[in-house]
Amino acid sequence: MKTIASVPGSLLGTLQFLVPGASKRTLRQMLVQNRIRVNGEVCHKASQPVQAGDAIEIGPRRNLPELPAGLEILYEDEAILIVQKPSGLLTVRTPDEREQTAYAYLRLFQKEINPRQGIYIVHRLDKFASGILVFAKTEDIQLRLKELFSRHDIRRMYWAIVQGRVEQDDGTVRSYLAEDGSFRMHSVKDRKRGKLSVTHYRVLRRFPDISTLEVTLETGRKNQIRAHLSEMGHPVVGDRAYGRGSNPIGRLGLHAFHLGFIHPTLGKLVEFTTEPPPEFLPYLPKIPKK
Repeated sequence: MKTIASVPGSLLGTLQFLVPGASKRTLRQMLVQNRIRVNGEVCHKASQPVQAGDAIEIGPRRNLPELPAGLEILYEDEAILIVQKPSGLLTVRTPDEREQTAYAYLRLFQKEINPRQGIYIVHRLDKFASGILVFAKTEDIQLRLKELFSRHDIRRMYWAIVQGRVEQDDGTVRSYLAEDGSFRMHSVKDRKRGKLSVTHYRVLRRFPDISTLEVTLETGRKNQIRAHLSEMGHPVVGDRAYGRGSNPIGRLGLHAFHLGFIHPTLGKLVEFTTEPPPEFLPYLPKIPKK
């Protein structure tokens, strides 16, 4: 399919006009799969400006490997890959599981599009947490992004549904976290044994025995949010390692909904935000209807 843009706008907006029955997710997948050309050049960016008179070409569908339910590519360019990971899927392999991981699925997907394209791990989410992950597309970009993470120049925000009523509207948990013999993280007084860990939170909603928090990480240690909230006396619902009690949502109540950082090649701030998982909706603030 080839046509000429009649009005200026974004590439995604133009594609919505050209393929009115397709969802935004489908159109973004077309971009990821190298199916969209503007004036003869493959384009991946949904936000790319399109001018009236530009030639837009949509190539045929390719038979690509299926990504598992909930693993969704949110954004991709020559340097980075932003995805949403579902609860229950590992980020990377473990001694017990090598194939059913976000990394493994995405690597196969990328190889089918471009056999020479690899992806590189930057950070992780717990298996039963969900939300945004960034992968690098070259080793150099991987190193740059890891440096941002190590300097804490990354804005990471989570929704956490926790046990009990958190009375203080906002606060900060600051401690030195260390791993014990059972591989659980806990705060220690000896600074030489642990790593400084800082977690900020504010209450979004309160219920009789549940609270919903917006959590911002200043540091990113293993299980940091889960350990800190548990030590506050408000473990994340569904957390079998750091807490007990009722679980009204049937999964771990932790979702990484926002990620922001300076793009390693563009040199400007990029920010990504996801919609809440359906099971979180009853516990988040109501969005007023316009």
